[in-house]
Amino acid sequence: MKVAFGCDHGGINLKPVLLKYLQEKGIEYIDYGCFDTASTDYNEYALKVANAVKDGECDKGILFCGTGIGMSLVANKVKGIRCAHCHDVFSAKMTRLHNDANVMALGERVVGPGLMIEIVDAFLTTEFSNDARHIRRVEKIKAIEEENFK
Repeated sequence: MKVAFGCDHGGINLKPVLLKYLQEKGIEYIDYGCFDTASTDYNEYALKVANAVKDGECDKGILFCGTGIGMSLVANKVKGIRCAHCHDVFSAKMTRLHNDANVMALGERVVGPGLMIEIVDAFLTTEFSNDARHIRRVEKIKAIEEENFK
């Protein structure tokens, strides 16, 4: 598995914790920034991560900003991306199990490092159920994208 990661200044304090976790788990990643605490726009990083997943360069994406809201809004504008805004383990598991989400957004100001690791672990280790009802629903999401991203 290869993970695309991006954050803005509002999520940069969780970045070293996440990258250490990925390294310890032997998970390959690409860090799309940001790289310091200077104020920056989350849009740039969300788009880089979403495009890396969309283009198949990475399997999944993880985004951090202050709340996770802005990152998730931008990522979901990219065709083929199903970005879930998660702040608990149950949501991270269910978005993989039922929605086959390929990107997750978190807020540094909402979760601490310990909970963040649990959420990320749930997101990265939970497989899509492949249950017929969930496949049907994901296909409907894709059909909506086809209609609206012409």
